[in-house]
Amino acid sequence: MQRSQTLGEILDSRGVSRRAFLKYASYVSALMALPAGSAAAMAEGLAAARRQSVIWLSFQECTGCTESLTRSFSPTLESLIFDFISLDYHHTLQAASGEAAEKARETAMAENKGKYIVVVDGAVSTKDGGLYSTIAGVANVDMLRASVKDALAVIAVGTCAAFGGIPKARPNPTGAAPVDEIVTDKPVINIPGCPPIPEAMAGVISYLVSFGKLPELDDLRRPKAFFGETIHDRCYRRPFYERGLFADGFDDAGARQGYCLYKVGCKGPVTYNSCATLKWNGGVSFPIQSGHGCLGCSEPDFWDQGGFYRPLSTSLRDLGPALAGAAVAGAALGAGAAWASRRHQAAYVKEQAASEGGKK
Repeated sequence: MQRSQTLGEILDSRGVSRRAFLKYASYVSALMALPAGSAAAMAEGLAAARRQSVIWLSFQECTGCTESLTRSFSPTLESLIFDFISLDYHHTLQAASGEAAEKARETAMAENKGKYIVVVDGAVSTKDGGLYSTIAGVANVDMLRASVKDALAVIAVGTCAAFGGIPKARPNPTGAAPVDEIVTDKPVINIPGCPPIPEAMAGVISYLVSFGKLPELDDLRRPKAFFGETIHDRCYRRPFYERGLFADGFDDAGARQGYCLYKVGCKGPVTYNSCATLKWNGGVSFPIQSGHGCLGCSEPDFWDQGGFYRPLSTSLRDLGPALAGAAVAGAALGAGAAWASRRHQAAYVKEQAASEGGKK
């Protein structure tokens, strides 16, 4: 049997220099806030690794997650990322169809037993045996369970896969559920967002291939490197928030001067993601920079959280003076503001849960 080439050998045969390889590793290491020296270790790990088999399943989704990755301006995709993985099955991108497509998935599972990664975008239909969403006559929930049986790890990309997203929104007619409610015996990494940031997807896969282990995750199984801080923590409009300067509408004088969008419903203070730093479209912009408040799309149940344009200040009564002062007079600074933001998130979720209880 012919020995499969390492990634280093593959890239060398394609004219990719060691310098370019190290530059890529440095880029990913910086993205993931890894310690000094990690870039060299990542480069060595990637060079010695075989191409990673990936099975990508698409369930109840809009294809936005795939679009986000394939339309990325990031060099992680454009230059190198598809050299690092063997995308053996993908509902949207594969050329094969019908029986040949399903055979490709089964072959990849058999040949890479215990080593392949399953990537899932889209929520999983569970109601009535999952019959509301099927592929090749197989319910999503059954295909997921069969596909992850011998997987190394599972990556849920997009809020639908990570938390149920829009399919799970009230009244959830298909019984849509997130991946980690179905997969309980394998490591699951959640990369939420509607859609998720391409660099987060590429960075996590590169980390897994390089080090053979999961990156550090938060309590919602999100990589801390990309979801360790709120959008509010890094937002360029934060100084206006601190000074108590807010837009009262999307077309008023405050909005035209770039004031904080807190009062028009921005969910930045309770949303953990890297939008404010990595941005979109090649680092050009992100929603808040384009004049629209954050919708909180990388948080659980964002679609049902009381309306996109409802100000978070409705929850201030639960927080005491720390955040109330910041919202009214821009008084909270530094660590105090970060502490208040986390308190704010907890109070907001608590308020929404109470509100939902009252509707039932």
